[in-house]
Amino acid sequence: MKFAHIADCHIGAWRDPKLKDLSMKAFIKAADICIERKVDFILIAGDLFNTSMPGIDHLKETTRKLKQLMELNIPVYMIPGSHDQSPSGKTMLDVLEEAGLMINVFKGKVEQERLVLDFTIDKKTGSLITGIMGRRGMLDRKYYEYLTKANLERTQGTKIFMFHTAISELTPPELEKMDSSPLSFLPKGFEYYAGGHVHIVKNQNFEGYKNVVFPGPLMPSNFSELEKLRKGSFYIYNHGKLEVIPIELVNVYPVEVDANNKSPEDVFETIEQFTKSKDFSKTIVLIRVFGKLRVGKPSDINFNELFKKLFAQKAFYIMKNTSKLTSEEFEEIKISSSSVEEVENNIIKEHLGQIKTCFSDKEEEITKNLIKALSEEKNEGEKVYEYNERMKKEIEKIIGF
Repeated sequence: MKFAHIADCHIGAWRDPKLKDLSMKAFIKAADICIERKVDFILIAGDLFNTSMPGIDHLKETTRKLKQLMELNIPVYMIPGSHDQSPSGKTMLDVLEEAGLMINVFKGKVEQERLVLDFTIDKKTGSLITGIMGRRGMLDRKYYEYLTKANLERTQGTKIFMFHTAISELTPPELEKMDSSPLSFLPKGFEYYAGGHVHIVKNQNFEGYKNVVFPGPLMPSNFSELEKLRKGSFYIYNHGKLEVIPIELVNVYPVEVDANNKSPEDVFETIEQFTKSKDFSKTIVLIRVFGKLRVGKPSDINFNELFKKLFAQKAFYIMKNTSKLTSEEFEEIKISSSSVEEVENNIIKEHLGQIKTCFSDKEEEITKNLIKALSEEKNEGEKVYEYNERMKKEIEKIIGF
């Protein structure tokens, strides 16, 4: 038995067209490697797309590649991930499955308030595949809590379980605050546990649980992932042996600058020294600046000039992160609360009265109501102009115009 384990493709994740296309190219490259390596089948453990309604161009390219895999008799087994679905559970993956291009293995029934999963049998290898889809906000936890595991564990054969959730025993220290589920939620005795959702490259064996694997994203989808992972990856399982397959479409060049006791001009010169006279062809340059400036403000650092120079050195793309950069001139908001609601309340109270309004006596109440209103997402099927009009009316109602 030889198969590929892919997860978290997030096709269409980046906003910038240059980066957005990289996730599509990563999926195509991974599929081509699977064809070249003659795998029996492919597992996609959630988040093929970054949204339930992907762009037509990406959907077209994905469909073309899935069709090629189908014609070469390489079936694709998948579970929906937390990004693949709308809040109501609708997903484009259902359309691809209806077209015969993918097979959703999250199948079963509810008996006496318990979830009973069915196996999907791979015709070529006889492998038994099942799994549980991911949902936003760890809503999939209920599936595991009500899962009947006895029937899955006593079934004989080569079994694979797919999941799209964080597992406490494999969660790295930097993600320790991430919601996770214990390994015991999964049925025991399977040959392979194909994970997704957590963007880490890791495989580990536990008593009763063999080959618990996270393959990492096919293409890093944010600044910190690019900084840490540098490239995408997936696994190929070949008769008991695991191999990490790197997906490297561009180079990544990180620049990290400690701005403590520096001026904006000092920071500019430091970055310039790190990047001077280098060829950045096919390279994403990551600039992270942290610490407290001795004088000036973060906005005084001439990043525009730096970007011009780097693009002149053929940089593919440039990103900067100054989230931990402060200055003596910047008064930091200090709060000790932990919940989102408490954080919002403290920030609102610290800024009350700073701007003159016609509703000074109700400023705190109105600000909270505005935050709540503006956090509302578009309803399913709602057009942009309809959403904008609804938001406008709601804001007018809150302010009292």
